[in-house]
Amino acid sequence: MERMVSENDYIKTNSLNAWILAARPKTLTGAMVPVMIGTTWAWKIGGAANFRILPAILCFLFAFLMQIDSNFINDYFDCVKGNDDRSTRLGPKRACSEGWITLSAMRIGLIITSLLACFIGLPLIIYGGWEMIIVGAICVLFAFLYTTYFSYLGLGDLLVLVFFGIVPVVFTTYAILPDHMQAFQLEVFITGIACGLVIDTLLVVNNYRDRDNDKRDGKITLIVLLGTKRAERFYSALGIFAYFLMFYALFFSNNNLLFTLLFILFYTPYILLHKRTANFMARINQGKDLNIVLAKTARNILIYGITTSAAILFL
Repeated sequence: MERMVSENDYIKTNSLNAWILAARPKTLTGAMVPVMIGTTWAWKIGGAANFRILPAILCFLFAFLMQIDSNFINDYFDCVKGNDDRSTRLGPKRACSEGWITLSAMRIGLIITSLLACFIGLPLIIYGGWEMIIVGAICVLFAFLYTTYFSYLGLGDLLVLVFFGIVPVVFTTYAILPDHMQAFQLEVFITGIACGLVIDTLLVVNNYRDRDNDKRDGKITLIVLLGTKRAERFYSALGIFAYFLMFYALFFSNNNLLFTLLFILFYTPYILLHKRTANFMARINQGKDLNIVLAKTARNILIYGITTSAAILFL
């Protein structure tokens, strides 16, 4: 029986296993959840008769490719800038810094994934109009600017809110619905904000773990600016604020006691897990053990996505 390859195994340079590790499959949850929520809204608003399956598939594929592209860009530029020192790195190993993928191969890889994402996203203009080109181009542009510029200015969390929350939720809903139903939906917009806040918890854990290294490297993330204790409170507040935003978003059409009770019942597992993870992060405080918190946070995000999709459909 073939043994699974782990990060501790020898990885052949530029091999398929190296590219799979560089793609970071575990991060695809963050790309999937907002599209899943947007898809659910499209079904809720338009019903089965007005649900267009092809743009839904294209939105998922575009989101996955952009996440992989962002991972490649991050891997490449952090290695070039010397921010992935193997002796001090606390997070999971990175392909370029470990020598699994050469810098020249990674340059080609990120160009291919960027072009492939554009190719997959281009047909969305048939469903969402020419404005989808602008949305797609901005997504690709900011995938590069995040790693190379904005993450050093403490703006990473804002970009997550926009590009892992508002943009995918709103424009997935917009593209799936037929032309006569495409309009601004306040509930969808608020849901996008809530989704972005929840997914930002993943970035917060990542930057909380790396705060000392980031400060040393001149990478002024929001967590560096906040400091340890306020960062812990910020992580906790993100999930709680998202919870209240979702209540407000769904309250428009369900302003009764039964809805309130069902809403609390739906979201209790997520809130409990989120608070438990926040307390666990504060106890660990620093070091590689915070990678456990990263995994728990990814799990929480998936649970939030499933919960929110169910709440949109059934409440």
